[in-house]
Amino acid sequence: MRPRSEGYARPRVKHELDREVERVALALTVNGERASLLVAVHKTLLEVLREDMGLTGTKHGCELGECGTCTVLIDGKPELSCLLLPIQIEGRAITTIEGMASGAELHPLQQAFAELGAAQCGYCTPGILLAARSLLETNATPSRDEIREALAGNLCRCTGYVKILQAVELAAQRMHD
Repeated sequence: MRPRSEGYARPRVKHELDREVERVALALTVNGERASLLVAVHKTLLEVLREDMGLTGTKHGCELGECGTCTVLIDGKPELSCLLLPIQIEGRAITTIEGMASGAELHPLQQAFAELGAAQCGYCTPGILLAARSLLETNATPSRDEIREALAGNLCRCTGYVKILQAVELAAQRMHD
């Protein structure tokens, strides 16, 4: 039997909370608003959005860039926030799910998802909505295959994607008409 001090967990570093962490001052434009932050250089954009800015709509998923749950828009294009350092995108426009609606008015994609029940547990939904928004801003009438391709980097563990595809098609039709 091992003595208690040699447990399986990582040994606690003495004065761990007292160690120096390099920080950098950044100005980020998120959802149309400019924010000045002092950010630890090791933090990802995902961590800064959630922990430092309180924008918790962007979700932690795999943190390896494989599931798309953390998708945000950078200058209108879908990017994985778990793989980006904020310093890489300073000066660029960042859009999170919190910036998708216009006040109390839902974006047509959000409305279609709600109407068709396209969100099951909802965890992957913010990333899917933002990827779909990017698609519809560049292609007003995408085919089903084009929608599949645009959403290919976003995994959903709850659905078979049919309602998601239908909701994107419905939103595209409404936005085009």
